[in-house]
Amino acid sequence: MPESVYAATVALAGNPNVGKSTVFNALTHLHQHTGNWTGKTITCTSGTVRWKQQDICLVDLPGTYALQSHVAEEKITREFLQSNTADCIIVVVDATCLERNLIFVLQVLSITRRVVLCLNLMDEAAKKHIQIDIPKLCEQLNIPVIPCAAAKGKGLNELMLAAISVAQRADMDKNDCWPITSTPELVSQAEQIAKTVVSFGNTQPNRDRKIDQIVTSRRLGIPIMLMLLAIVLFITIVGANIPSEWLSQLLFSFTAPMDAALHYIGAPEWLCALLIDGVWKVLASVVSVMLPPMAIFFPLFTCLEDVGYLPRIAFNLDHLFCKARACGKQALTLCTGFGCNAAGVVGCRIIDSTRERMIAILTNTMVPCNGRFPAIISLITLFIVGTAQQSWKSSFLAALSLTAVIILSVCMTLIASWILSHTAFKGMPSAFFLELPPYRKPQFAKIIVRSLRDRTWFVLLRAVCVAAPAGAIIWLLGNLHWDGQSLLTVFAGGLDPFAQWIGLDGMILLAFILGFPANEIVIPLVLMGYLSAGSLVELNHLTDLAQLLNANGWTPVTAVCFILFSLFHWPCSTTCLTIHKETGSWKWTIFGMIFPTLFGIVLCFAVHMVATYGFLIG
Repeated sequence: MPESVYAATVALAGNPNVGKSTVFNALTHLHQHTGNWTGKTITCTSGTVRWKQQDICLVDLPGTYALQSHVAEEKITREFLQSNTADCIIVVVDATCLERNLIFVLQVLSITRRVVLCLNLMDEAAKKHIQIDIPKLCEQLNIPVIPCAAAKGKGLNELMLAAISVAQRADMDKNDCWPITSTPELVSQAEQIAKTVVSFGNTQPNRDRKIDQIVTSRRLGIPIMLMLLAIVLFITIVGANIPSEWLSQLLFSFTAPMDAALHYIGAPEWLCALLIDGVWKVLASVVSVMLPPMAIFFPLFTCLEDVGYLPRIAFNLDHLFCKARACGKQALTLCTGFGCNAAGVVGCRIIDSTRERMIAILTNTMVPCNGRFPAIISLITLFIVGTAQQSWKSSFLAALSLTAVIILSVCMTLIASWILSHTAFKGMPSAFFLELPPYRKPQFAKIIVRSLRDRTWFVLLRAVCVAAPAGAIIWLLGNLHWDGQSLLTVFAGGLDPFAQWIGLDGMILLAFILGFPANEIVIPLVLMGYLSAGSLVELNHLTDLAQLLNANGWTPVTAVCFILFSLFHWPCSTTCLTIHKETGSWKWTIFGMIFPTLFGIVLCFAVHMVATYGFLIG
């Protein structure tokens, strides 16, 4: 809707974690994602509020702590406020920690007086026995103050009424601002105002502080984090087994009807084979392998985010990233990378320093994304746990082994960050200010909707888009022949000498290369090559997979090298395009492909040499 048709423009501003986006969603009925860490909202988002037969433009500004620095989020907010674009600014604050929020309120008031204070989270303040004298706060700031509980829809009508009233006041001079001359004076005034309007009742011991003394302690913080990770992975592994098999059977059951339909309309044989054996079987394999674990992992991961635990992970890992001369916020982008590396690369925008943001982008792909988990889990179960039978015990051991793999990937990410910070991106780490939000009861309905729509569907759609053309290419390589051999076999033979040096074989290495569009199709590609099949192969049981791999010379060393190379090799095509978009450079995109691959080659070579010559010496 063009800006000219709006009756007024109202902007939402405030610190992170005060419920600003919740207010925005409730007023506009849009589904702006609510995050639990700094800078989750990177750009301004606008929506329309229908108010008494009028359309009001509501702008959601990035969450910021201050307006003086040159951080991207704060610069956007500051420039918007100084432009006088908005007729009214709603500053959202957390009623449970008013004093800290008041510093930002006074900064906004130093720019404009067209301000309404939204005193959000009043329900949580009541639970903590915090009382705020609202009339006195109005008098002190000389602006309207509206108590709200946005998550429950309380106070929003009163908030809009006050905002429209301020927006329509013609007698208010925008240059009539709060007289502040320095930052110390600003802090002093915020403290003085808070002392006069905030009082505390008979409060019980702070629950959040007591929990944080355990989950963020030096002795227990990281073990608890690893335990929660193992639990999430265990639930994902156990829960995805049966749905994945059902989905695979369902999708592959469409093969015969689709083939019959194509023949019925007179499609040539080669086109039928290309579409069914190539495109459809690849799509079916990718969807059946990816969808069940994603549908479980993402809601669990989002639940930890909604509760407020992810910032605690960043807090626990902050000192490790600082030792690597990287930014502690990189821990947050690393967590996002476990779901999707492309999303993790985009998440690096929350890092203010260009140097540290580049380090985070170039190392994010060293943690396994969801597309790599199924193959890693299967090989761990077969060659490390040592069983093809699905049971809670094997799943538990697989979860512990997968946790160890993830720990290795995090350690390698730290080492890679240290190398980059001492070579291409020299410099000292910047200060990392992280707010630990209060623990909140997760909103399960919103978690399911958000995780399935914003994450599962996004990643699945990406995989489908790249898997379809990949399926056609794979079919052509499997069906076009040279000297009596398929091109797939010919290319694999050319790669075999180098692959043997790193504990793999030519077919495995070729599968990784052809799996560039999507990591999910690497194992199916290996099977297709081993069976010399003209189409992608789907095995329904781990026992079948174990027999085929053993028949082609696989050993536990091969499985370990496969897992290592799966962890550390070039990112998928979508992530590469995302790296280019974020860095604006093909040079750094190519570097982002080569750098992790070097780690994989070195680690696989070392494992292969130790296994080969260690056994010979022994």
